[in-house]
Amino acid sequence: MRLYLCEKPSQAKDIAKVLGASRRGDGCWVGTGVTVTWCIGHLLETAPPDAYDARYKRWSLADLPIIPAQWKMLVKPRTAAQFKAVKRLLGEAAELVIATDADREGEMIARELVEHCRYRGPIQRLWLSALDDASIRKALAALRPGAATFNLYHSALGRSRADWLIGMNMSRLFTLLGRQSGYQGVLPVGRVQTPTLRLVVDRDRSIADFVPVPFWAIDVQLRSAGEVFNAQWRAPDELCDDQGRCLNQAFAQQAAAAIQAAPTARLLTLTTERVREAAPLPFDLGTLQELCSKKFGLGAQETLDIAQALYETHKVITYPRSDCGYLPLSQHAEAPAILAALGRADPSLAPLQPHLQAQRRSRAWNDAKVSAHHGIIPTAAALDPARLPPKHKSVYVLIRARYLAQFLPNHEYDRTQADFDCAGQALRAVGKQIVEPGWRRALPEALTPPKGREAPVAQVLPALHEGQLCEVAGVNLKDLWTQPPKPFTEGDLIKAMKNVAKLVDDPRLKQKLKDTTGIGTEATRAGIIQGLLDRGYLVKQGKALSATPAAFSLIDAVPRAIADPGTTAIWEQALDMVQSGEMSLEAFVAKQSAWMSKQVERCSGMSLRISGPPVPAGRGGAPWKKKRKSSATAGKRPRATKAKKTGA
Repeated sequence: MRLYLCEKPSQAKDIAKVLGASRRGDGCWVGTGVTVTWCIGHLLETAPPDAYDARYKRWSLADLPIIPAQWKMLVKPRTAAQFKAVKRLLGEAAELVIATDADREGEMIARELVEHCRYRGPIQRLWLSALDDASIRKALAALRPGAATFNLYHSALGRSRADWLIGMNMSRLFTLLGRQSGYQGVLPVGRVQTPTLRLVVDRDRSIADFVPVPFWAIDVQLRSAGEVFNAQWRAPDELCDDQGRCLNQAFAQQAAAAIQAAPTARLLTLTTERVREAAPLPFDLGTLQELCSKKFGLGAQETLDIAQALYETHKVITYPRSDCGYLPLSQHAEAPAILAALGRADPSLAPLQPHLQAQRRSRAWNDAKVSAHHGIIPTAAALDPARLPPKHKSVYVLIRARYLAQFLPNHEYDRTQADFDCAGQALRAVGKQIVEPGWRRALPEALTPPKGREAPVAQVLPALHEGQLCEVAGVNLKDLWTQPPKPFTEGDLIKAMKNVAKLVDDPRLKQKLKDTTGIGTEATRAGIIQGLLDRGYLVKQGKALSATPAAFSLIDAVPRAIADPGTTAIWEQALDMVQSGEMSLEAFVAKQSAWMSKQVERCSGMSLRISGPPVPAGRGGAPWKKKRKSSATAGKRPRATKAKKTGA
């Protein structure tokens, strides 16, 4: 019997249908010579410390660090019945096809069962990027050898054990240190969650410490042949900050008066350049979460849940937990069928059809840049977005638009820059004339009639020539203030976790970090943020995230290396080395254990002071929401001075 091991029941049902396994068995679907079973996420979990020694039930500084000599896995009680069914089927199977999600976590879900149940038969890997029937059949015809993805398992196992070592040891350590100073809450510390929390704490501190600085700008309205257009004053460099903002009020006032008194401005130089913008890549999960946060106010976990439903339930998109926006060249052959299916499913795409060219190959098709997964794109199992729930529709339309954009021309426009002299003051007007809408035709706003106020449109300059005199039609001196950094939204935080190298100060670490290295993975970042919200370390006000007093105290107390995003990113690089076979699992865990022992030794004698009421240990409400304002004003975290803007 050939056994297919899937990650979840819905996935198993889809694969069983294609295989003709239609008879329901005990925790499985049965067909001729094939059986399809499923996990329910992880059926096993890493054993807690007291499974190694009963004395670890009581938390004690003297017992730290806890480092298992032989790691143990336990059956999860909630899903023990399904584990029993899978174990029985593994014992009966002549060969196994791993059909869990095509990522390192999916690999671990299957392989830990294979190891725990001591299955020793042949293994193949089903690598699925979509769950519609056509994609399943294509993947079934191209099964991979089991050895080809085995290192994914060791990479996931290394991550799991590193998380256990830091979570169990450092959480116990800092909770016990907190109790010594009278704090009775649990202080969870994590390999990924603590550096993520530090990102928000640092941002909140930069907002709180921000001191607004006044600056001045001048908008000038010029007229040529009856047409009015806008120009901006350009102050001398020596009077400006590094962003070109004039910091000298007296000079700005004098310049405004001089421009006001001048009847005309002389055009000195006029340049026009053709700008060609290539279509943006299809989405990876992080970019999708970032944009959905910005456009729709969706949380990172909410976006992931919607994308997962579009993949699993509706089957209209490919695998969503992708860290790559590129597409394999082989996938290009499917473009005509997908484009045709999208057009049939949604009549509103009709205006786009004359411009789509299925043979067009954008920069997205690049085998060299495709990782384990490709960009998130629609499948040929298309449907009318109107049939989806509203939020699902919004996310699907975004994903579809990015795919359609690959078959449209570049977006082209002429950028014209006109530099003037007016009473000895420099003015600049910039205009934009769209030549070819190109891929922007595919954007949702281009396909939908505007409602209410439209977004501001870049100005189009009238016909001008060098040496021309333009009438000064209006002058507006603006008294402005520099603005503090904006609080993180969930989308911003996802982006910061992905691009952590930009936030690392140490030039040595910055040099070592790869552009693709970040905190966590596409599959885990949303859960990390949600966990910090559930534990009360972060609170959400509208779209904005902010840290609570306990979060500030914890980040100040833990060793800098644990809270440093750069350290976590370096660990992620090491896990990549495990995945590629450059480092063994044993070597990775040994390095983590040695590092952890050093941190415990260094921190055991420190004193700890935590502000605020206890933080709950598990999931649940955020107790800070009602008390945050009074806590902050009590000196735990000063509120940022509100920047003002006048005269605009």
